[in-house]
Parts: sequence; C-alpha cells; structure tokens
Amino acid sequence: MAEALLELAGVEARYGPVKALHGVSLTVAEGEVVAVLGANGAGKTTTLRAISGTVRRSGEIRFAGQSIVRRSPEGVARLGIAHVPEGRGTLSELSVGENLRLGAYPRRDRAAVREDERRVLGHFPWLGERRNQRAGTLSGGEQQMLALARALMLRPRLVLLDEPSLGLAPKVVAEIFRIVAELNEREGLTALVVEQNAVLALEAAGRAYVLEVGKVALEGGSAALRRNESVRRTYLGY
Repeated sequence: MAEALLELAGVEARYGPVKALHGVSLTVAEGEVVAVLGANGAGKTTTLRAISGTVRRSGEIRFAGQSIVRRSPEGVARLGIAHVPEGRGTLSELSVGENLRLGAYPRRDRAAVREDERRVLGHFPWLGERRNQRAGTLSGGEQQMLALARALMLRPRLVLLDEPSLGLAPKVVAEIFRIVAELNEREGLTALVVEQNAVLALEAAGRAYVLEVGKVALEGGSAALRRNESVRRTYLGY
C-alpha cells in the first residue's frame, strides 16, 4: 500500500457528555478510496466530523504527516481536506455558481480557481447550464452532485463523503459513484466514503472498515469483506 495520507490512532469523539467514538484507528493511502460501513449510530458520520474538526475529538489524527487534531475546521480545509456532509449541505439561497465559488474560499490563486471551475464543470456539465439557478430549486440528486462539485473546487487531496446515496434514486447514486471512480482513476483523488449501502461501498472502495458502537470491528480489502460471513449477513443481505 502507498504511504498513508490520513492516519487516525485511538480517536475518541464526544457530543457533550456522550462519547460517540471509542478509540477508532484507520489509515487512508494517497490515491485510495476507502469505505466506512456500519449501522445507524455506529460512529461513521462522527468519524468524518472528527477528521474535519466539527466535533470535539482526542487521540491522534495525522494528515500528510502532520497532526491536525487541534486544527479548526477552516484550518483542516486549508490543508486540502474537503468534507461533503450528509444531507448535501448546499446553501439553498445561493446560486449554483455561488455555491461552487464558495468551495474555493480558502484559496488565493484566482486564475487557478477559474481553471478548476472549468475542470469541475467538465465532470458536471449540467451545472454550467444552471450557473445562475438557485441551488434550493435543484432536485436532491442534483444538490448532492453540486455538493461534490463544490468540494472539488477546494482542489482537495482528500474528500470525506458522507452517505452520498441517502434518499436518492439508484440511477443518481450510480452516477455519483461513477464520477468518484473517474476522479480517482484520472486525477488520483483520495476519498474516505461513509456509506450505509454496503454493496455500493464495497464496489467503489478498495478497502473498508466496519464500525460497531464507535469502534472498528472489522477491516480489510473489499473482496475479502464481501466473503466474510458476518459482513454478508449483516450488511449485504445474503
């Protein structure tokens, strides 16, 4: 496996007095797509929030060799970590174009931002046609794609993608995962994907971690996990 871009060691996280993560450890190599599986309440979303700094956390989180556990969410984003939260998170009152430009807010290289906007629109050509349309008028699937496009405007080294299939039609979900696979293959995009649909996740990712009650219960290659009897019965339905 290539050198680790992201490393979590003994990470704990809390919502007030409630501990949601109990010592999670995982790694993501540069250029890798890794999935995090688990039931509702297992700690999947909290793991992504711990990385992006939007929840109280402790333990060790290293990105590109440096600790980020004390960094603010903005500081984490400036390092090149883009978080696409569950429920899309688009700013509904802003236009499609304004949402895209917001994704590049930490950057100062304006000419490169304009070039990246053209590049991103190459993956989502319909967004260019709706540049002036209010984001809140888009369908759920379109908003999910806009959220991913906006994250790519950061020119991230790592994308945290939280439940991209939630509430969307299978055709839309397939297109989102196709784009992620294309970006990984063509541009070396690294992604950590939280996904309750284990079949989809294991098809998209080379490796996966299974969380149960805030702890890593299983980890391994996607092919091996598909053969694991516990994973098959609990998450794959056969």
